[in-house]
Amino acid sequence: MRKNLRYLILLSILAFVAVNEALIKMRSTSWENPLWVRIYAVSGDGRAATDAYIDSLTSERFKPIEKFVNREARRHGITIDAIDVEYQGRLESHPPQPPSGQSVLENMWWSLSFRVWAWSRAWSSAADEGDVELFISSYDTSATEALRHSVGLQGGMIGIINGFAEKSYRGSNHVVVIHELMHTLGATDKYAAGGVPIHPSGYAEPYHTPLYPQTKAEIMGGRIPLSEHQSRMPESLADVVVGSMTAAEINWTVDTP
Repeated sequence: MRKNLRYLILLSILAFVAVNEALIKMRSTSWENPLWVRIYAVSGDGRAATDAYIDSLTSERFKPIEKFVNREARRHGITIDAIDVEYQGRLESHPPQPPSGQSVLENMWWSLSFRVWAWSRAWSSAADEGDVELFISSYDTSATEALRHSVGLQGGMIGIINGFAEKSYRGSNHVVVIHELMHTLGATDKYAAGGVPIHPSGYAEPYHTPLYPQTKAEIMGGRIPLSEHQSRMPESLADVVVGSMTAAEINWTVDTP
């Protein structure tokens, strides 16, 4: 009985959150004004190399994200700057990492915990709250070979990005940041099992002849298709575009193919 009551309370809270965030999403993708995207740095492992990397970060390091999104927005018909990106520095508190398993209940609980953590942090901070808040958790490449999955909460307007604390990974980290930013605005993944981009929605040039090799990745497709079964990760924002279906999902004007 108590277990069922806990589930009912959790579902009630999530229902309230879902309605509230649907309203937020509707307002945020009207594109009447630029969205304020605020980025925060977090040390994922507490190592000296990670700390040194975070100490080297400046607002200028994140301007390519702003330039890319605003350029793509204009390409799809948005006449104003879509986003304004500002780096807010380092946080000592850590957002909760998403669970590694596939349990629906665990994911629901983590989603709620992440929201509560973000609300609590914003409440106690003197800084202006952004429309979208992204938390980049960095890891030393000498100690971490594989990163946990990054997550952007659709409608939640918050995301946690796991990246490498290494200058050479800056471009690929930016790609992940924008991928998760798009998730917060309502864009969906466009790849299948194994990370293979789905045709046509996950291709940058789905109607190009010949179809392969593609030269760029669609931001939500995640990879550059080289053949029907081969693809590679984009190394920088120069390798990525926002496709028509993703543009439609976030309420940008859709290009004709």
